[in-house]
Amino acid sequence: MKRRSLLTAIGASSLGILNPSGLLQAATKQYQHALDDLNLLHAKDDDDFWQQIRQAYSVSPTLINLNNGGVSPAPRVVQEAVDYYNRLCNEAPSYYMWRILDAGREPLRQKMADLAGTSPDELAFNRNSSESLETIIFGLRLKAGDEIVLTKQDYPNMINAWKQREKRDGLVLKWISFDFPIENKEQIVSKFANAFTSRTKVVHITHMINWNGQLLPAKEIAQEAHKRDIEVLVDGAHSFAHIPYKISDLDCDYFGTSLHKWMSAPIGSGLLYVKKEKIKNLYPFLASADPESTDIRKFESLGTRSFPIEQAIAHAIDFYNMIGTERKFKRLQYLKEYWVNKVKTHSKVNIHCPMSPDWGGALGMVSVTGKKPEELSEYLFTQYKIHTVSIDWENIHGVRITPNVYTMTKELDKLVKGILEFADKV
Repeated sequence: MKRRSLLTAIGASSLGILNPSGLLQAATKQYQHALDDLNLLHAKDDDDFWQQIRQAYSVSPTLINLNNGGVSPAPRVVQEAVDYYNRLCNEAPSYYMWRILDAGREPLRQKMADLAGTSPDELAFNRNSSESLETIIFGLRLKAGDEIVLTKQDYPNMINAWKQREKRDGLVLKWISFDFPIENKEQIVSKFANAFTSRTKVVHITHMINWNGQLLPAKEIAQEAHKRDIEVLVDGAHSFAHIPYKISDLDCDYFGTSLHKWMSAPIGSGLLYVKKEKIKNLYPFLASADPESTDIRKFESLGTRSFPIEQAIAHAIDFYNMIGTERKFKRLQYLKEYWVNKVKTHSKVNIHCPMSPDWGGALGMVSVTGKKPEELSEYLFTQYKIHTVSIDWENIHGVRITPNVYTMTKELDKLVKGILEFADKV
């Protein structure tokens, strides 16, 4: 029954591909009945359920991918949607792109707004979180002497963007630094708040630190900022569709994320959120007819874009909803706990990620005393064909381990074996 319901849901999510007149419609009662059955399943460790999820992906049979934090693969239904829309566009590009698929952006915007907990008039689609966040960073009306509070653990692209504005416009960057992991809300919030002054105009918050999976209390930091009339920008690249929340929960003014990470949308898809009252004064990254328009669509003046990638986002949303927000998060947290708990007792193994579900999710980090992160990463790949990434950024050093919903515990058993073997050689 479980397998049949799962396959029904996966199949139903692709029905729109076959019917050009309803490209972005949900898959009616058949889809909903399948979801109702699936909601009865155990959230974390029902192997039958997760084995079927694995079959929905085109997973490599020879390589174990544990770097899903970089970019996640799309399930087959999303890949097939991209292929279908691409073939459709190439039959008569200007007709199918501008007269047919372009009309699908507004239903897609509403579909994403329902998921994100925002108004559709606050969301714009683009290529990735760097594009979203740099739209904000370069579009904000700031002047020489204005202060920006950010951390040394933020993502390099965002740091470089702020440094460019510092050099070009004379902004003042106020740096704070953390020794993660930290599972103390007051400790994190107070460090941000203590950095705020009367000259602070923007606080840059990385919701989930991409290096080790540390979750920051973005809402509480935002509340402290708003008490001082400071604008709040949130980098949600690793938290969106990973941690259960709505963008509206964060009390932020601006937000950017990559949909090709935890949403498993096509590679090269991103999302920008701008609070409605902030749209007018934020300049678009690429010029539009009216840069002071109050319409969120001014941030989509991209010219010719990949309509297949954009429209296939809707199928990724269907697939995400089929699994369910809470079920997905609990599974990801379970997978991290599974491997960490099996290696953490070794005297040479060090864990650098938060373990509480209140402070993280799938992203984990490990190191071995006396060895460089790249040595462990290389050993795992050479001996077990496990793909990971070594991290050496500021005060964060280790190998990032990032499973996804298609990862099976038997694969993590190989990871555990590899880590312990490597540690024993020290």
